Amino acid sequence: MKKIQLLTGLLLIALLLASQTGCSGPGYYFQAVSGQLKLMHAREDIHSLLENPETRPELAGQLTLANQLLAFASDQLDLPSDGSYTSYVKVEGEALVWNVVATEAFSLEPRTWCFPVAGCVPYRGFFKQKKALDSAERLRNKGLDVYVSPAAAYSSLGWFRDPLLSTMLSGSEMRLAAYLFHELAHQRLYVKGDGKFNEAYASFVEQMGLTTWLENNRMHAELQQWQQMQNAATDFRALIKDIRRQLTDLFLMNLTDAEKRQRKAKIFNTIPVQLDTLRAEKWQGKRYYANWSEGPYNNARLALFSTYEGGHCAFERLWVEANGDARTFHQLAKQKSRLQGDTRSEWLNQSC
Repeated sequence: MKKIQLLTGLLLIALLLASQTGCSGPGYYFQAVSGQLKLMHAREDIHSLLENPETRPELAGQLTLANQLLAFASDQLDLPSDGSYTSYVKVEGEALVWNVVATEAFSLEPRTWCFPVAGCVPYRGFFKQKKALDSAERLRNKGLDVYVSPAAAYSSLGWFRDPLLSTMLSGSEMRLAAYLFHELAHQRLYVKGDGKFNEAYASFVEQMGLTTWLENNRMHAELQQWQQMQNAATDFRALIKDIRRQLTDLFLMNLTDAEKRQRKAKIFNTIPVQLDTLRAEKWQGKRYYANWSEGPYNNARLALFSTYEGGHCAFERLWVEANGDARTFHQLAKQKSRLQGDTRSEWLNQSC
């Protein structure tokens, strides 16, 4: 009952703030809070599930691994241990939340939406896929580039004790570790209104944490596989950086909109060709980034990728400065988070 009262109160506050910010209407906040309420009601205690003989062995093994990862995250990575991910929710479909990203036709900067808790972020999340697709269609009708991305993991930024989702268990053990380390990082450090900093920080903690986990557990084959994936990620970031450079140059040219759209399409169409080259020449035929072999290709998709993958070099340097100590790294990251907006952005976008 107390949780229901709390969420009802949050809904009323959200609606009041919505009327003040003018960024999202009451309907959007209703779906967000009702989705959160439904999620909280669906939670099952993991300890109880592990004690229940009717729990599927496969699920029991995954939940046990999650407990081990949470203990490691707290002890070795200095990440929060506040009760999050100690419950479980089975999700219907491939994702709990669907994020809508939008940009202008000739810009790589994502449109932002402002919310009372998270501040201004470069996407808009929906608990129902249809609502996300409807929102995307309305934005397309305004001439914007739009991309809808399913999110298998979810964080309330420490406001609630987030559950472990079945979608987080649908991949490999390494993928589960990556999800947990990433979402716990959002609870460790979050800068209101700076999505690029937040996602770059969490993505680096994810990568650093998974490497440390594999090394500490002497999972040599998995570590080699992970390192190969990281090398591929470096190659792919370079590819996307070059695509962004070409598009930025194009958008500054004195051309008609029709000419820009035509050249823009040609630039995007080089992505699958370049991926094939990377697979043949550097990736030993492995289909890393297979979801990028097909469209849709547009500015919004590039913006989403850059939100998560940008800033890697900056945090990598902090990790070196911290001598590989997680607590020191988080302290240094917190110091950088206090920089003023433009200064913080300049630091984040430094090259390797």
